[in-house]
Amino acid sequence: MEKGNILILDDDSMITMTLKRILSAEGFSVNGVAKGEDALKHLAKDEFHLLVSDIRLPGMGGMEVLKEARVMQPATDVVMITGYPTLEDARESIRLGAFEYVEKPFTPDFIVNIAKKIFEQKGWVLRQAYINEFKDYIVPLRENPHIYYKEGVWARPLEQGVWEIGCDLRDYIASGEMVYVDYVGSADAFKAGDVFARLYLSTGRTIELGSPMSAELREFNIKANDVIASLSKEHYTEGWLIWLARVFPMEV
Repeated sequence: MEKGNILILDDDSMITMTLKRILSAEGFSVNGVAKGEDALKHLAKDEFHLLVSDIRLPGMGGMEVLKEARVMQPATDVVMITGYPTLEDARESIRLGAFEYVEKPFTPDFIVNIAKKIFEQKGWVLRQAYINEFKDYIVPLRENPHIYYKEGVWARPLEQGVWEIGCDLRDYIASGEMVYVDYVGSADAFKAGDVFARLYLSTGRTIELGSPMSAELREFNIKANDVIASLSKEHYTEGWLIWLARVFPMEV
Protein backbone atom coordinates (compact mmCIF):
# COMPACT_ATOMS: atom_id res chain seq x y z
CA MET A 1 0.00 0.00 0.00
CA GLU A 2 1.38 3.44 -0.95
CA LYS A 3 2.41 5.60 2.00
CA GLY A 4 2.54 8.96 0.21
CA ASN A 5 3.52 10.76 -3.00
CA ILE A 6 7.11 11.94 -3.45
CA LEU A 7 8.57 14.07 -6.25
CA ILE A 8 12.32 13.88 -6.95
CA LEU A 9 13.99 16.83 -8.74
CA ASP A 10 17.60 16.20 -9.78
CA ASP A 11 19.43 16.50 -13.10
CA ASP A 12 21.63 13.53 -12.12
CA SER A 13 19.71 10.53 -13.46
CA MET A 14 21.60 8.12 -11.20
CA ILE A 15 20.49 10.04 -8.09
CA THR A 16 16.90 10.09 -9.32
CA MET A 17 16.90 6.38 -10.17
CA THR A 18 18.46 5.46 -6.82
CA LEU A 19 15.97 7.53 -4.83
CA LYS A 20 13.04 6.15 -6.83
CA ARG A 21 14.20 2.60 -6.24
CA ILE A 22 14.81 2.82 -2.50
CA LEU A 23 11.74 4.94 -1.71
CA SER A 24 9.44 2.85 -3.91
CA ALA A 25 10.66 -0.24 -2.07
CA GLU A 26 9.43 1.41 1.15
CA GLY A 27 5.93 1.77 -0.30
CA PHE A 28 6.06 5.39 -1.45
CA SER A 29 4.75 6.51 -4.85
CA VAL A 30 7.70 8.29 -6.51
CA ASN A 31 8.01 10.50 -9.60
CA GLY A 32 11.26 11.96 -10.92
CA VAL A 33 12.08 14.99 -13.08
CA ALA A 34 15.32 16.69 -14.12
CA LYS A 35 14.20 20.33 -14.52
CA GLY A 36 12.70 22.82 -12.12
CA GLU A 37 10.10 23.84 -14.66
CA ASP A 38 8.91 20.23 -14.95
CA ALA A 39 8.70 19.92 -11.16
CA LEU A 40 6.38 22.92 -11.01
CA LYS A 41 4.19 21.40 -13.72
CA HIS A 42 3.81 18.24 -11.62
CA LEU A 43 3.06 20.30 -8.51
CA ALA A 44 0.42 22.26 -10.43
CA LYS A 45 -1.58 19.18 -11.39
CA ASP A 46 -0.88 16.55 -8.71
CA GLU A 47 -0.68 16.49 -4.92
CA PHE A 48 2.70 15.58 -3.43
CA HIS A 49 3.49 15.07 0.22
CA LEU A 50 7.26 15.43 -0.20
CA LEU A 51 9.55 17.16 -2.71
CA VAL A 52 13.25 16.20 -2.73
CA SER A 53 15.14 18.79 -4.79
CA ASP A 54 18.74 19.39 -5.77
CA ILE A 55 19.86 23.01 -5.33
CA ARG A 56 22.07 23.38 -8.39
CA LEU A 57 20.08 22.73 -11.55
CA PRO A 58 20.22 23.91 -15.16
CA GLY A 59 17.68 26.65 -15.77
CA MET A 60 15.43 27.16 -12.76
CA GLY A 61 17.40 26.45 -9.60
CA GLY A 62 16.30 24.49 -6.57
CA MET A 63 15.85 27.56 -4.36
CA GLU A 64 13.41 29.09 -6.83
CA VAL A 65 11.53 25.79 -7.02
CA LEU A 66 11.40 25.72 -3.22
CA LYS A 67 9.86 29.22 -3.14
CA GLU A 68 7.23 28.31 -5.74
CA ALA A 69 6.47 24.94 -4.17
CA ARG A 70 5.73 26.54 -0.80
CA VAL A 71 3.17 28.78 -2.53
CA MET A 72 1.63 26.12 -4.78
CA GLN A 73 1.44 23.35 -2.18
CA PRO A 74 2.09 24.76 1.32
CA ALA A 75 1.47 21.37 2.94
CA THR A 76 4.22 19.71 0.87
CA ASP A 77 7.42 19.12 2.85
CA VAL A 78 10.64 19.90 0.97
CA VAL A 79 14.09 18.36 1.41
CA MET A 80 16.99 20.15 -0.31
CA ILE A 81 20.02 18.10 -1.37
CA THR A 82 23.37 19.36 -2.67
CA GLY A 83 26.85 18.27 -3.56
CA TYR A 84 28.16 21.77 -2.78
CA PRO A 85 27.00 22.55 0.77
CA THR A 86 27.34 26.09 2.13
CA LEU A 87 26.09 27.69 5.32
CA GLU A 88 24.36 30.39 3.27
CA ASP A 89 22.39 27.82 1.27
CA ALA A 90 21.50 25.93 4.43
CA ARG A 91 20.16 29.06 6.11
CA GLU A 92 18.26 30.17 3.02
CA SER A 93 16.74 26.72 2.57
CA ILE A 94 15.44 26.64 6.13
CA ARG A 95 14.26 30.25 5.94
CA LEU A 96 12.23 29.44 2.84
CA GLY A 97 10.61 26.47 4.52
CA ALA A 98 12.71 23.40 3.71
CA PHE A 99 12.33 20.51 6.15
CA GLU A 100 15.93 19.33 5.75
CA TYR A 101 19.17 20.36 4.02
CA VAL A 102 21.18 17.26 3.05
CA GLU A 103 24.71 16.94 1.71
CA LYS A 104 25.56 14.46 -1.05
CA PRO A 105 26.55 11.69 -1.04
CA PHE A 106 24.08 10.13 1.38
CA THR A 107 23.28 6.51 2.13
CA PRO A 108 19.96 4.92 1.13
CA ASP A 109 19.08 4.40 4.79
CA PHE A 110 19.66 8.08 5.50
CA ILE A 111 17.20 9.35 2.91
CA VAL A 112 14.65 6.65 3.81
CA ASN A 113 14.85 7.69 7.46
CA ILE A 114 14.24 11.33 6.51
CA ALA A 115 11.19 10.37 4.46
CA LYS A 116 9.86 8.22 7.30
CA LYS A 117 10.47 11.03 9.78
CA ILE A 118 8.43 13.42 7.65
CA PHE A 119 5.53 11.04 7.17
CA GLU A 120 5.54 9.64 10.68
CA GLN A 121 5.76 13.00 12.47
CA LYS A 122 2.16 13.80 11.74
CA GLY A 123 1.51 12.84 15.36
CA TRP A 124 3.40 15.36 17.54
CA VAL A 125 4.54 13.60 20.71
CA LEU A 126 7.48 14.80 22.80
CA ARG A 127 9.66 11.70 23.15
CA GLN A 128 12.03 11.08 26.03
CA ALA A 129 14.96 10.88 23.62
CA TYR A 130 14.18 14.40 22.48
CA ILE A 131 14.09 15.66 26.06
CA ASN A 132 17.36 13.92 26.87
CA GLU A 133 19.11 15.44 23.85
CA PHE A 134 17.85 19.00 24.28
CA LYS A 135 16.98 19.24 27.98
CA ASP A 136 19.38 22.18 28.49
CA TYR A 137 17.93 24.12 25.58
CA ILE A 138 14.16 23.73 26.06
CA VAL A 139 11.98 25.22 28.79
CA PRO A 140 8.94 23.62 30.43
CA LEU A 141 6.12 26.15 30.71
CA ARG A 142 5.35 24.98 34.24
CA GLU A 143 8.76 26.08 35.57
CA ASN A 144 8.80 29.61 37.02
CA PRO A 145 6.53 32.40 35.78
CA HIS A 146 6.95 33.64 32.22
CA ILE A 147 6.50 37.34 31.54
CA TYR A 148 5.36 38.02 27.97
CA TYR A 149 6.26 41.02 25.83
CA LYS A 150 5.78 42.04 22.17
CA GLU A 151 6.04 39.51 19.28
CA GLY A 152 5.78 36.62 21.71
CA VAL A 153 9.04 37.47 23.48
CA TRP A 154 9.08 36.24 27.08
CA ALA A 155 11.41 36.42 30.05
CA ARG A 156 11.68 34.43 33.26
CA PRO A 157 13.94 34.70 36.30
CA LEU A 158 16.42 31.95 37.06
CA GLU A 159 18.77 31.72 40.03
CA GLN A 160 21.59 34.08 41.02
CA GLY A 161 20.12 37.05 39.16
CA VAL A 162 20.15 35.40 35.73
CA TRP A 163 17.12 35.74 33.41
CA GLU A 164 16.19 33.76 30.33
CA ILE A 165 14.78 35.54 27.28
CA GLY A 166 12.98 33.55 24.60
CA CYS A 167 10.19 33.66 22.06
CA ASP A 168 7.00 31.61 22.02
CA LEU A 169 7.26 29.89 18.62
CA ARG A 170 4.28 27.57 19.07
CA ASP A 171 1.94 29.45 16.75
CA TYR A 172 4.53 29.55 13.96
CA ILE A 173 5.29 25.84 14.28
CA ALA A 174 1.62 24.87 14.52
CA SER A 175 0.81 26.83 11.34
CA GLY A 176 3.60 25.08 9.43
CA GLU A 177 5.80 28.17 9.16
CA MET A 178 9.35 26.87 9.47
CA VAL A 179 11.41 29.15 11.72
CA TYR A 180 15.14 29.96 11.70
CA VAL A 181 16.69 32.09 14.46
CA ASP A 182 19.58 34.42 13.71
CA TYR A 183 21.22 36.40 16.51
CA VAL A 184 22.03 40.06 15.89
CA GLY A 185 25.64 41.12 16.27
CA SER A 186 27.95 40.10 19.08
CA ALA A 187 27.30 42.85 21.63
CA ASP A 188 27.93 42.00 25.27
CA ALA A 189 24.99 44.14 26.34
CA PHE A 190 21.81 45.62 24.93
CA LYS A 191 19.16 48.12 25.97
CA ALA A 192 15.46 47.42 26.39
CA GLY A 193 13.89 47.40 22.95
CA ASP A 194 17.13 46.66 21.10
CA VAL A 195 16.84 43.87 18.53
CA PHE A 196 18.76 40.86 19.80
CA ALA A 197 17.49 38.20 17.35
CA ARG A 198 15.46 37.73 14.17
CA LEU A 199 13.04 35.00 13.17
CA TYR A 200 12.92 33.98 9.50
CA LEU A 201 9.65 32.32 8.48
CA SER A 202 8.93 30.09 5.51
CA THR A 203 6.51 32.73 4.22
CA GLY A 204 9.44 35.08 3.66
CA ARG A 205 8.48 37.21 6.64
CA THR A 206 11.18 38.38 9.06
CA ILE A 207 10.36 39.21 12.69
CA GLU A 208 12.73 41.30 14.79
CA LEU A 209 12.77 40.42 18.48
CA GLY A 210 13.39 43.29 20.89
CA SER A 211 14.87 42.70 24.31
CA PRO A 212 12.34 43.16 27.11
CA MET A 213 15.04 44.59 29.37
CA SER A 214 18.43 46.25 29.42
CA ALA A 215 20.87 43.49 30.16
CA GLU A 216 24.37 42.12 29.93
CA LEU A 217 24.59 39.03 27.75
CA ARG A 218 25.65 35.83 29.45
CA GLU A 219 25.11 33.38 26.60
CA PHE A 220 23.04 32.66 23.50
CA ASN A 221 21.27 29.35 23.00
CA ILE A 222 23.63 27.80 20.46
CA LYS A 223 21.25 24.84 19.97
CA ALA A 224 18.12 26.87 19.24
CA ASN A 225 18.02 26.03 15.53
CA ASP A 226 18.89 22.38 16.18
CA VAL A 227 15.91 22.19 18.53
CA ILE A 228 13.61 23.86 15.99
CA ALA A 229 14.78 21.55 13.20
CA SER A 230 14.07 18.54 15.40
CA LEU A 231 10.59 19.63 16.43
CA SER A 232 7.46 18.04 15.14
CA LYS A 233 4.18 19.91 15.48
CA GLU A 234 3.07 17.85 18.46
CA HIS A 235 6.12 18.63 20.57
CA TYR A 236 4.69 21.96 21.58
CA THR A 237 1.46 20.43 22.82
CA GLU A 238 3.54 19.18 25.74
CA GLY A 239 4.15 22.79 26.79
CA TRP A 240 7.80 23.38 25.87
CA LEU A 241 9.47 26.64 24.84
CA ILE A 242 12.96 27.49 23.56
CA TRP A 243 15.10 30.05 25.37
CA LEU A 244 17.27 32.25 23.14
CA ALA A 245 19.51 34.15 25.56
CA ARG A 246 20.53 34.23 29.21
CA VAL A 247 21.24 37.68 30.60
CA PHE A 248 21.97 39.75 33.70
CA PRO A 249 19.46 42.65 33.96
CA MET A 250 21.03 46.11 34.30
CA GLU A 251 19.80 49.16 36.11
CA VAL A 252 19.06 52.00 33.65
